[in-house]
Amino acid sequence: MANLFDLQGRVAVVMGGTSGIGRAIAIGLAESGADVVATGRREANVAEVAAQIEKAGRRSLQVTVDAGSRASIDALRDAVQAEFGRVDILVNSAGQIFRKPTVSIGEEEWNRLLDVNLTGTLRACQSFYELLRQSDQGRVVNIASLNSYVSFFEVAAYAASKSGVLGLTRSLAVEWAQHGMRVNALAPGYVETPMVRRREMAGKLDRERLQRRIPMGRLARPEEIAEAGWFLCSPAASYITGAVLSV
Repeated sequence: MANLFDLQGRVAVVMGGTSGIGRAIAIGLAESGADVVATGRREANVAEVAAQIEKAGRRSLQVTVDAGSRASIDALRDAVQAEFGRVDILVNSAGQIFRKPTVSIGEEEWNRLLDVNLTGTLRACQSFYELLRQSDQGRVVNIASLNSYVSFFEVAAYAASKSGVLGLTRSLAVEWAQHGMRVNALAPGYVETPMVRRREMAGKLDRERLQRRIPMGRLARPEEIAEAGWFLCSPAASYITGAVLSV
């Protein structure tokens, strides 16, 4: 049974892997035996997570990436291939959110959010496709949201993007299964992340009211979402594809 969760010899790339859920997934994959490249836009954050991965006894690589730039993602892919020679796992966790009445959303800010959350996921999947196909253990885990299913107040752009991530996940699962690749998603609820804490401090999130609506009575820890991600990346999930696991 222990071997079902062993990722020794695997190479993982985590887009948006320097904070929140992505960071927790990246460190957890390293603790499960994988070499992990966790990326983001800020050099200091990339270096800090790389140090944590190396502290776990695994190899890493420090490359900053902009999910809104195909050239940036392709450069990351080339660097990972040159250093490790393979990619077995891709996690797409880069994301943004803003709260605003839908009638007031400008097309530019709408397009900017969808470009990162949805098109950024597509870019990474396309860029890493060939390396994942060459692996006999190709896994993709996309971060959707409970907002993919239910509506929250004044976050229409985020909801549209995360609904799109859910649809993209299922479509890729159907297309890529023929190559032995598994494509799944996580749909987290509210999580104790820097993004959520910033919204709370800005008065845009009422924690007490929110927690009354959560069955567990609290926000999730990033590690609790990450554990589901490790499962989807592991041999234990070898016959699961096109699934969206709500956490």
